[in-house]
Amino acid sequence: MKNIAPHHFKTISEYHRFRGLPKPEHPLMSVINLDEIRNLPTDGQSSWIFDFYSIALKRNIDATVKYKYGQQTYDFDEGIMFFIAPKQVFSVKTEGDYKLSGWMLLIHPDFLWQSPLRKTIKQYEFFSYSANEALHLSDKEETTIISVFKSIKQEYVSNIDKFSQPLIIAQIEVLLNYSDRFYHRQFITRKIHNHTILNRLEEILKDYFNQDSLIENGLPTVQSIAKELNVSANYLSGLLKTLTGQSTQQHIHEKLIEKAKEKLSNTNLSVSEIAYSLGFEHSQSFSKLFKTKTSFSPLEYRRSFN
Repeated sequence: MKNIAPHHFKTISEYHRFRGLPKPEHPLMSVINLDEIRNLPTDGQSSWIFDFYSIALKRNIDATVKYKYGQQTYDFDEGIMFFIAPKQVFSVKTEGDYKLSGWMLLIHPDFLWQSPLRKTIKQYEFFSYSANEALHLSDKEETTIISVFKSIKQEYVSNIDKFSQPLIIAQIEVLLNYSDRFYHRQFITRKIHNHTILNRLEEILKDYFNQDSLIENGLPTVQSIAKELNVSANYLSGLLKTLTGQSTQQHIHEKLIEKAKEKLSNTNLSVSEIAYSLGFEHSQSFSKLFKTKTSFSPLEYRRSFN
């Protein structure tokens, strides 16, 4: 297998030319029917970098095709949806030719200029999910998403007027909000997998707080926990918020407070010593967090047992 150098596309027009598509009807956005793409032989691995957003619904993907973000690989054997933000690296590994089916929406950040969506689009965490955290759609959900793709395309291929951009942006927001809803549905319906993640999270946090390495390494971070669970940090927090109502950081703090209470009630260690043993450089930071979470200072909590 040979490796193909990364393809960096600064404009949507460049991507159209590369894929053998007609010039986009709007320079800053495009809705592409993937059946119309001229598929090039890509025996090996090719990497892509877009300077624009990509939202894709892909179906009927050959089993030999593997998509990858960083070190995460996923075999897409059904219709899925995934999201790429500007400057992210996305890789495809294939053996021989392949054929795609589905839809793709490309949006240059400049298209969102002076609209609230320019800032709020960054709040959709799924733009930083890994490929193995892609959105799997039901037939009904897929029909809904495709109808939005088609509505966006219909709007910009019609006569452009002063209403076109705000209408298209509104439809993009609809697409993102449906995607957000369907991701939360996926969090809930994949019970066995999600409960496995929750159980592993509990074990990892328990191990963290039962070892002396906290003194040397400090408190566990959201990123380190997510890495051990083999998911992205944003995906983990989104999953936990849906299933438990708490973010990853809140779960870390909950376990920390539990361990602190144990030390305050069962040992004669000073507050400073307890803070140090739990990975805090400054006892004031520990005391502030403890009071925020319990409404008691560490010393007040300890006195309640005497």
